[in-house]
Amino acid sequence: MKKLLPIGIDSFREIRETGRYYVDKTLIIRDFIKRGDKAALVMRPRCFGKTLNMTTIQEFFDITKDSKGIFEGLAIMGTEYSDQINSRPVLFFSFSGCKAGTAEELLLHIAEAVAAEYAKYHHVFNGTVDRSKRCYRSFYQIYEKLLDRSASKFFLQISISDLEKAVCDYYKIDPIVLIDEYDTPMLSAAEHGYQNELSAFFSGFYGSALKGQDSLHQALLTGMQRMAKESIFSGLNNIMEYTAIDEPYSQYFGLTAGETGELLSQYGIELCDEVKQKYNGHRFGGTEAYNPCSILHYADTGELGNYWIGTPGSFLIGKLVKEADRLFKKGFEKLIAEGVAEIGADLRCSFFEFAHADTLWGLLVNAGYLTVVSREVGSTAMTVRIPSGETKAEFMKVVADYTGVESVDLQSMLQCSLNWDTEGFVDVYQEIVQSCTGYFDEQENAYRMLFLGMCISLSDLYKITSNMEAGLGRSDIRMESLSLKRPHIVIEFKQGEDIDGLKEEALAQIMENRYFAGLSGECLCIGIAHDKKRCAAARQLVQA
Repeated sequence: MKKLLPIGIDSFREIRETGRYYVDKTLIIRDFIKRGDKAALVMRPRCFGKTLNMTTIQEFFDITKDSKGIFEGLAIMGTEYSDQINSRPVLFFSFSGCKAGTAEELLLHIAEAVAAEYAKYHHVFNGTVDRSKRCYRSFYQIYEKLLDRSASKFFLQISISDLEKAVCDYYKIDPIVLIDEYDTPMLSAAEHGYQNELSAFFSGFYGSALKGQDSLHQALLTGMQRMAKESIFSGLNNIMEYTAIDEPYSQYFGLTAGETGELLSQYGIELCDEVKQKYNGHRFGGTEAYNPCSILHYADTGELGNYWIGTPGSFLIGKLVKEADRLFKKGFEKLIAEGVAEIGADLRCSFFEFAHADTLWGLLVNAGYLTVVSREVGSTAMTVRIPSGETKAEFMKVVADYTGVESVDLQSMLQCSLNWDTEGFVDVYQEIVQSCTGYFDEQENAYRMLFLGMCISLSDLYKITSNMEAGLGRSDIRMESLSLKRPHIVIEFKQGEDIDGLKEEALAQIMENRYFAGLSGECLCIGIAHDKKRCAAARQLVQA
């Protein structure tokens, strides 16, 4: 009988107690102990198992629980560290739900997340501690303010550090602090434009919990990127940072090819090339990784759908890309055109504090939109690509925001071209041009970028090149089909008032210069003419 899949479940205890399928990642506990970092930050995209790993560590160490049963038979229990199970107090905070349109609302969400952990230890302390003692007096004062939602920024800032002191005094053991999705509140603040209002708060909030704490054994944070390097973490010289290109912890986030193949086989599904193209391609350190969330959904439905939802979200990413400097846009357009780009990326510095091309590239890598193919050791120079077919579909939304085009319009235009529906193709294209004339007027390569954005999700079906030598000249867009089942596509653009004449001129240029040279089989040649709000297209099918 097949085990239930843990779709939407991030609790290690719940997965184990309900007998759901579990990929053993418990050796992350061994590495956490062996590395011995006083404070560490692991940067990974959303939906790659961060919360599950954090609850695994929590359940293993938590002195208030008996976890031997749920760890029975797992890898960590075969190591020399198995005797550390349930040996320390753990403070666990998840800020994954801390998103809000205003600073006031966000602080309430943070207070609720902190209050949940205070409630746990309120139950532990109940009737057993001297409430006149300073650490417990502060504990109850803050807890009461958290409960009635009256906690000021000051009390919120010291809430974690004061909880550490009270817990340490009670157990006479320094606690472990786990903070999951620590950067979600700050990303929300950046998205809604009030990050400056809360920058000092976040500095005090995280700083008091992590800097110079005698009542802290180890702290582990997860998030998408390092935030506010010069404020939140200033003075915390011993914090270790593990980005997507670092080897430590690389095998614990995402599923390896072996883990993915074994999981799918349990549900009667083969790890075929189509699955690999759709979900593989992410890389952490030297480990190729599949998105676990997507694999679980695929195993459940059998459908190769797009299950990954980019975070901090395609809207925010698209907005940042659109507002980026010329240096970034040059590399970005090369990435769209060729699928890979040589860039300079800083993965350890926050774009929201230092808005430069290299920190924006770093944000895209840490967020999972790009993966690093190769890099120069000791340098920020690296080659990146869009990881998987699923990510390409999400990346298309970024391009849609970049060009100001709705992604559904790109999909509609794409479908028309594949169905040989020239009239429908032109209708959709016309609507796009009319709705985005500002962008098209300002950008010299706007039309080419629009089509390249449309073609991102086709890179598994076509080899796509732009402005590359072909035949007797350079074609605007050339799509070489990777299967004889579908035609190749060559597109040439013209701009001017006589769109009916220019569409034929564009088509004639393709034919005369033989932009389809070197291809084999049928080739659909399309000439497109546009004049701001007007456009027209002509096509011809040739045997290459």
